[in-house]
Amino acid sequence: MVPRWSVIGAPSSAGAHTPGVERAPAALRAAGLLSALDDRGLQVQDLGDVPGFRWRPDPARPTAQNAAAVARVAIDVAKAVATAPGVPLILGGDCTVTLGLVAATGSPALVYIDGGPDLYTPDTRPHGNLDAMGLAHLIGLPGCDPTVAAVASLPPERVVAYGFDLPPGDLERLLVDRLPMTYVPGNEVRTGPAKAAARARFAAEALAPSFVVHFDVDVLAFAQAPFADVPEPAGLTLQELVETLSVLVASPQSAGMTLTEVNPDHVPPEVGLTPLVDALATALS
Repeated sequence: MVPRWSVIGAPSSAGAHTPGVERAPAALRAAGLLSALDDRGLQVQDLGDVPGFRWRPDPARPTAQNAAAVARVAIDVAKAVATAPGVPLILGGDCTVTLGLVAATGSPALVYIDGGPDLYTPDTRPHGNLDAMGLAHLIGLPGCDPTVAAVASLPPERVVAYGFDLPPGDLERLLVDRLPMTYVPGNEVRTGPAKAAARARFAAEALAPSFVVHFDVDVLAFAQAPFADVPEPAGLTLQELVETLSVLVASPQSAGMTLTEVNPDHVPPEVGLTPLVDALATALS
């Protein structure tokens, strides 16, 4: 029987700003994600991990740190997805693993659920962490690192940016407003998550024969869901996430999902990853 979900781990923090998220695939498995999906009647196959990478400083490339490793991990994800028997569920790792899912899926639409649109480039992000530049490299903004940009590409009109709020005048907000992408802001999601998710789904379905979902946990309000690598004071609730993902993955055109930026070091032991695991299992079933 073909599994509903094929789970692929991408234990890499190559694109992050510090180590930590490379431990997320193992932590999510240990917290019972696969068994939680199985308990809800889903067929799940664990295809293991692609070779990972633990973040380290890259003085030779200060504005695009660990670019070669970022590209290598994304290419390995693409190869694993290409032979996966079910719908791929990629457990990252940092945000750049989404390039691999896009590369393996042809030219899909992309619903980008994140605390920000990741539209910085090496010219505008002095920290050099490529997970803040993932979408910029996918759509080929000027100044992107050619090694990373070569992994996958999408026209910006195939992107649905979802779940974040940015102030007027912010660099990324100016790009979101200027580029021909669909934008579903966080305030719209909070007003009615099912309705906002339906708008995102219908837009993605109209843009391409299939779409994939990028889900970065820093879209969640950190105080309520302390899982993210980069804590954000504002964001969505777990229930808003469940309603969002439920609508998206129910589409017959849904072709895969990445889960990124879970940092086990940030999760208090008394909270653990169980709330996130339960939310994901509910949404994906």
